[in-house]
Amino acid sequence: MWDKRYAQDEYVFGTAPAQFLSAHPGLIPSGARVLCVAEGEGRNATWLAQQGCRVTGFDASSVGLEKARKLATARGVDLDLHQCGIEDWDWSQPFDMVVGVFIQFVGPDARAALFKGMRQALAPGGRLMLHGYTPAQVALGTGGPGLTENMYTEDLLRDSFADLRVLRLASYEKELTEGTGHAGRSALIDFIADAPA
Repeated sequence: MWDKRYAQDEYVFGTAPAQFLSAHPGLIPSGARVLCVAEGEGRNATWLAQQGCRVTGFDASSVGLEKARKLATARGVDLDLHQCGIEDWDWSQPFDMVVGVFIQFVGPDARAALFKGMRQALAPGGRLMLHGYTPAQVALGTGGPGLTENMYTEDLLRDSFADLRVLRLASYEKELTEGTGHAGRSALIDFIADAPA
């Protein structure tokens, strides 16, 4: 499905980073080892590399990853990219920061395993930056899978990462212009939290 969706010249979600990331540059540790989960066409990984991070990313789509490599090359940065699904990634590798942006293609069962893996990948003192949609997004219809059960709530994120120290947890609506994939009034949620040192 994702190969087909990415098989166009345009970047489905644009080439600029998610507004969630660019709005919080001060929360991105300098020189951090960053893992970008289900990175797609590379907009977030490329921007993070431009901020001086050492970025590893993975995605199941070879088409998306090829576009990510092209974007990184055009912006003069290097990315360590891997073709891999969330169920096959080696979560035991430690990272200073783990980033997940609009990765709500997974239902509740797979999401529990995904969140467990993301938590495992955080080095001591590492930071999690997670961004997605709340259930209100289903009615808005401006992006995402359209499945209420795949959406995030504040309680879900707080409970899923109960041992992390929360820096930001907020639900809000905002106009997005991130390619054709995320366009229009959107019901969003941010979660930024640190692992114990």
